[in-house]
Amino acid sequence: MTASAEARETALLAAQAAADKLATDVSIVDVSDRLAITDAFVLAAAPSERQVQAIVDEVEERLRGHGIKPVRREGLAEARWVLLDFVDVVVHVQHAEERAYYALERLWKDCPTIPFTDRGPATADAVPSAEETAGP
Repeated sequence: MTASAEARETALLAAQAAADKLATDVSIVDVSDRLAITDAFVLAAAPSERQVQAIVDEVEERLRGHGIKPVRREGLAEARWVLLDFVDVVVHVQHAEERAYYALERLWKDCPTIPFTDRGPATADAVPSAEETAGP
């Protein structure tokens, strides 16, 4: 089983929002085969707490514009590792030090990734179709 089309679109929107606020190491992991509670993780890093907060704000605002609101937020006070739970997609925005230390990609290395390419702020609201994100 792979992530639903809706979860993939939400994850791609969140990843692009993070990239637009200069997040680094943005990636999407399809955890649908391993976890029953969510389909995908969006992972992003930032060099400072202030940048982490800016990324979180942008992700929330962008998804809210598409009618998607988080059901839970954790870590906002410290802004070192913020988790936004959108049910089918969980967004992890980490300070670069935490991202390197916890290496979530390594933890979930047996899960496939969902291809993400930063399309830049000019096309930020455009969600690629399933055909565009599917490999050959």
